[in-house]
Amino acid sequence: MIGTDTISRVIGQDVYDEAGEKIGSASEVYLDDETGQPEWVTVRTGLFGTKESFVPIRDADLTNDGVRVPVSKARVKDAPKIDTDGHLSPQEEQELYRYYGLGGTTDTTRTTQTETTGMAGMQTGTTDTTNTHGTVGHDTSGPTTDNAMTRSEEQLHVGTRSEEVGRARLRKYVVSENVTETVPVTREEVRLEREPITDANIGNAMDGPAISEEEHEVTLHAERPVVEKEAVPVERIRLDKQTVTEEAQVNETLRKEEVEIEGAADDDRRI
Repeated sequence: MIGTDTISRVIGQDVYDEAGEKIGSASEVYLDDETGQPEWVTVRTGLFGTKESFVPIRDADLTNDGVRVPVSKARVKDAPKIDTDGHLSPQEEQELYRYYGLGGTTDTTRTTQTETTGMAGMQTGTTDTTNTHGTVGHDTSGPTTDNAMTRSEEQLHVGTRSEEVGRARLRKYVVSENVTETVPVTREEVRLEREPITDANIGNAMDGPAISEEEHEVTLHAERPVVEKEAVPVERIRLDKQTVTEEAQVNETLRKEEVEIEGAADDDRRI
């Protein structure tokens, strides 16, 4: 059973239904106005936890895995849509009791107290004097309390939660491109040389018959471009993450209670 001493352990925990199926995560715990004990927990459901539903926590169990509630996930999914504004009205609470088939006594207790107060005032015949509770005057809106009322206001508590917003994938693929390079090449060409007959070459010129047929052959060479490809590593690439901090503005409407005095002077005063 979950009590007021374990509320802090409930917030943020995973919530599972009676079959062990995960429903969502616990967001806020609501206490009963009369007993002060945990009565409801709001559970974030839906995509990215954007929807909150009220789930009874009276008979829930706190385990090492999270919070197990005695209702089904489908039951929670179709629960009445009630704003999580920090307090449940008696009508909203009774609607939840009826939906989950629970026996709620909060409204009955309040009604009994109101009727008892009214009867006490009629029997004593007092109106604005000290009543049976020892307070000056009486509470015209409900059960008599002490000699003061509590003024409350909503406060904004802003936090952050981490959620997945995207993924980056590193992939390599092959592309082809044309590369043009210029390389010098050489080749041999035939050049005919003529030299006159001189005393120096007369011997070679007269070596052989005077008139004859003769052939002389030379081999020509030429360079051709040769292409060879080789795969070599050029760099290492990896994915890394960095955290960037930026300012995000949150706008929310907060409610607060004001008090005013009627009949204390000529003009009503608001404080």
